[in-house]
Amino acid sequence: MKYIKRITDEKLKQYLNIFGAVLVEGPKWCGKTSSSKQYAASVFEIADPKNNFQNRTIAQIDPEQVLNGDFPRLIDEWQEVPPLWDAVRYRADENSSRGQYILTGSSTPNDLLKIHSGAGRIGRLRMSTMTLKELGVSKAKISLNDLLYGNIEIKHNLAGELTLDTLVDQICKGGWAGLIDFGVEDSLEVLRNYVRTLTDEDLSKIDGVRRDPAKLMALLQSMSRNTATLVSKETIRKDIEQYNSLELYTATVGEYINLLVRVFVVNEIPAWDPAIKSTVRLRTAPKRILVDPSIAVAALKATPKALKQDLKLVGNLFETLVLRDLLVYAGANNADIYHYNDNANLEIDAIVEGKDKEWGAIEVELGYTKEDEAAANLLRLVDKIEETKQKPPRFLAVITGIGSILKRRDDGVLVIPIDMLGE
Repeated sequence: MKYIKRITDEKLKQYLNIFGAVLVEGPKWCGKTSSSKQYAASVFEIADPKNNFQNRTIAQIDPEQVLNGDFPRLIDEWQEVPPLWDAVRYRADENSSRGQYILTGSSTPNDLLKIHSGAGRIGRLRMSTMTLKELGVSKAKISLNDLLYGNIEIKHNLAGELTLDTLVDQICKGGWAGLIDFGVEDSLEVLRNYVRTLTDEDLSKIDGVRRDPAKLMALLQSMSRNTATLVSKETIRKDIEQYNSLELYTATVGEYINLLVRVFVVNEIPAWDPAIKSTVRLRTAPKRILVDPSIAVAALKATPKALKQDLKLVGNLFETLVLRDLLVYAGANNADIYHYNDNANLEIDAIVEGKDKEWGAIEVELGYTKEDEAAANLLRLVDKIEETKQKPPRFLAVITGIGSILKRRDDGVLVIPIDMLGE
């Protein structure tokens, strides 16, 4: 299959010119290895099953053999032999040349806190599944870079082309490069196997502790129902009890969520902490999203037909899709994604904060009918910020799924169909 250029490729290329080694991490099957091979001069695959997993044995017995090869040398799935981290860090110290190693990893090993961070020597790059731009769905008429640092001129009111049917299909297929040529039904079959493997095997491999697959699946299903919300661990526990008739302690829920974070299946969006007056108390809990909305569809065993009868869930899955894309676009622009929530019940779906504290605020709406409400929320946030010395926003935007046109409203708020957004 022809390689599809990824947005993170440029950042990987830059990091190889800066650091002695680069760690590329992300969920299994998101394209880390394919992307890294575009820049590697030699490859060592730890998980290669040839000769009874001979490569893994070599790495455990003699890491030196893993390190020897033409640079940049790709070491795929390094976390299966955690001591390799320190070996790579030591070699990067010993030989100060840049771009020596690329490490790829689909989980964070237990030993990571015990080993040297590699700060200054090993650059870390997060990969996700493919964005709508990478999939060729978005025309990318509006870039996040221009929103944050440039000037946006909208000369024509262009309509988004996604319908409910096509948007639901995108949610179901997700951004998996390996599924580009698959239909929706076959994609979901593959993804249902993906989540079964995740709960039956992968999560227990992280630390060698065997856990009940049924409880892990129940947790993943609850996370799927509540993706892109500020639901608490206790609420998730009750949700599991209601839908799956299983009992979990709240502490166990937290442990399971941490496992999903460690395999990069769940992303935690931190709360934004602007300098606002003390009478407004900010809520600091993270917003959790699945790395790709298709995982939620597969975990819930949902179908496109069933989803279209539950627009509330589709709305949450659409927000997950938007946040997935925003995280990738922000990473390409040295920016971060946050959410905002305060004790006055003002919630903003996404805050983009870039260099020099330039920032913008985004609300996500499935359709155009809530455009006015979303814009009003954004303007309420600006009112709070204006009472401080905080920088004013570079932009305010409502990102929509279906039925909207690209425009700037009279109140200054942009309306951007998701298939018009790029990095």
